Amino acid sequence: MFDLDRWQEIFQTIRKNKLRTVLSGFTIAFAILLFTLLFGVGNGLKNTFAKKFSGDSQNSVYIRAGKTTKPFKGLQSGRRIQFKNDDIKFINENFEDDIQYFSPNIERFGVTAIYKGEQNNYTVRGVYPDYQPLESAEMQDGRFLSYLDLKNRAKVIVIGRMVEKDLFGARHALGKEINLEGISYSVIGVFTDPGGDNDERYIYTPFTTAQGIYRKSGAIDRFGLTFNPKYSTDQAIAFTTKLTKELKDKHNVHPRDQAAIRVQNYAEGTKAVNGFMFGLNFIIMFIGIGTLIAGIIGISNIMVYIVKERTKELGIRKALGATPKSIVGMIMMESIFITTLSGYAGLVLGTSILKLLTPTLEDYFILNPTVQTSVVVGATIMLIIAGTIAGYLPAKRAARIKPIVALRDE
Repeated sequence: MFDLDRWQEIFQTIRKNKLRTVLSGFTIAFAILLFTLLFGVGNGLKNTFAKKFSGDSQNSVYIRAGKTTKPFKGLQSGRRIQFKNDDIKFINENFEDDIQYFSPNIERFGVTAIYKGEQNNYTVRGVYPDYQPLESAEMQDGRFLSYLDLKNRAKVIVIGRMVEKDLFGARHALGKEINLEGISYSVIGVFTDPGGDNDERYIYTPFTTAQGIYRKSGAIDRFGLTFNPKYSTDQAIAFTTKLTKELKDKHNVHPRDQAAIRVQNYAEGTKAVNGFMFGLNFIIMFIGIGTLIAGIIGISNIMVYIVKERTKELGIRKALGATPKSIVGMIMMESIFITTLSGYAGLVLGTSILKLLTPTLEDYFILNPTVQTSVVVGATIMLIIAGTIAGYLPAKRAARIKPIVALRDE
């Protein structure tokens, strides 16, 4: 393997046959380049969908009320449906086993938050403590809301990281007082959200506190919940279908009225995305394997041609005392060397192109189009094995040929 004379022979052969070497190397490098680009773009699409669904728990369900579009039981269309506190009890009593976390929600948009000389507008949400896992919020400082805060109608808030940055700069907000529309609230926690900056510009306060200030009639804007994590996608969809039906019955809504009560089940989106990703993975694997097969065929054909071209040379080597084993080893080492070097060049070029095009690809919703090195290395090893086999079979045949026959070869 580390025989200096052997390597000198290999490099001498490569120098004398530059065009042949370039063509064989190009076939391998191009196959790995296409393989890298293909898997990179595929991973970029996966990252796009992952980010799209990262802001909320994947088993989240949100229920909103709207206006009826169909008359029902003597009631006219255009009637606004309004959730109230009795709906909280109704949902909890009828679907206790189906629900993991549950929170009614009150939203107040454009609330002016003031801290000393700084101010900005944010959305304030009145929620239960169970709302934290719905949004996948993680505490950076302090704590989230508690049921004791809910019971005491406490004037406390949990703010997003960007709210802290806007109002406090480099200082910490924990324990400070923020004025919201003339009411002073104590900051008990600062959260981060995988959904990004926009999801970190919310302010959370106890549901009872928000309802007492903004919805004195007992109105509720929406419900958020997570279904039983043991449920399959089909079970989750069946649960939300039943929940929707019973809420429509409770509020006298036509069964086919889609606008009056809208239920957004992330399981449906997850099912669709999983189906799409399965199809995408299949296409990527199909094209990727096709690319490798094309590369394998290319390198095989070239190796057969190389051995055929060198038949006379191999005959001379045998006449001078070269053993069949040394002839086969020389051709194999040359094949492995060219395949490895070319595969690495294709890998480097492919990853460089992906890195260069990353900002442009983001405009087409392809985020961070990287490819795992192990995947490309595995593909390169496959080509090396193919090149080795492709070189071994004709080399073994050539090594068996008698010197006099080889010297007569044209």
